[in-house]
Amino acid sequence: MIGKIIKQISNDYTVKVNDKIYICKARGKFRNQGVNPLVGDNVVIDTQNNYILEILKRKNELERPSVANIDQVLIVTSVKIPNFSSNLLDKLITIIEFNNVKPVICFTKLDLLNNVELNNIKNIMDYYKKIGYEVYANTDSNLKDIFKDKVTVFAGQSGSGKSSLLNRLDSSLNLEIGEVSTALGRGKHTTRHTELLEVLGGLIADTPGFSSIDLKNMNISDIRDSFIEFDKYKDDCEYRDCMHKDELKCGIKENVKNSNILKSRYENYLKFIEKGDL
Repeated sequence: MIGKIIKQISNDYTVKVNDKIYICKARGKFRNQGVNPLVGDNVVIDTQNNYILEILKRKNELERPSVANIDQVLIVTSVKIPNFSSNLLDKLITIIEFNNVKPVICFTKLDLLNNVELNNIKNIMDYYKKIGYEVYANTDSNLKDIFKDKVTVFAGQSGSGKSSLLNRLDSSLNLEIGEVSTALGRGKHTTRHTELLEVLGGLIADTPGFSSIDLKNMNISDIRDSFIEFDKYKDDCEYRDCMHKDELKCGIKENVKNSNILKSRYENYLKFIEKGDL
C-alpha cells in the first residue's frame, strides 16, 4: 500500500495510509543504497510486516531539516530575543531557493520592539515583499490562508517562536514552548523530532530548531542565482558571468549604492560566496 511518512523517531517511521497509521521499519536495502526515508516521503509499505519497501520519487527535499516533497517553507524570523539576524534569514532563503521550494517569511515578536526598531523592521519587511516574497507578521489574520492543501515546513532559529505560532494557528496542538536563554540569546530545543501535523487543511512540519546552518552542495554561482533580485539588474553588468564582487562595471553593486538592493542582502551574499564551495 502507498502512504506518507508523517513522523520519524529514531528508526521508527509513522506512515499514514488513508486514515490508518502504521509504525514501520526501513528495509536494509535503503542503507546499502545510501538512501534514508524522510518525513514527507510517499512510500510503498508492507502492512503485514510493517516494513517500508519502496520510496517513491521525490519532487524535492531539504537536508536540514530533513523533509521531502515540500510545497513551501515558512521561515519564522524573530526580531527580538533572539534578535533579528539578516544573515540567518538570507541563508535560509538561499538554501530554500536552491532546492526549488517556495520561501515564505513570517516575522515574530514585533510587539517587543520600540518605535525606531519597529520602523526599521517594517522597512526590511517591505523590501522582501518588493522583491517577490510573501511576508507576514505572526499576528496577521490572513496567515492562516496559506496552508490549505500544502505541505509546509516551519524553519527558523531556536526560540524564534515556531511552536508558539503553531499553537496560535491550532490551539489543540498544545506544543511545548521553550524559554529563551538570556545569556545565549537563543532558545532551547523543544521540538525533538520532525513530524507532519494536520493543520488548517494542510500538513505542517514542526522541525527541530537550529542556530547554525550551512550551504552544503552549493557553489558560488548557485548562491548568486538564489538572490532573486539580482536578476533584475544583471544586464547592467559588463560580464555575463559577473559575480558582483570585484568587477568594475557591475549593475548589482551600483544598485546597492542606489539603495535599490538592500545593503545587508548584498553584504550577506559576499560572506556566502567568499567561502567558496559550501
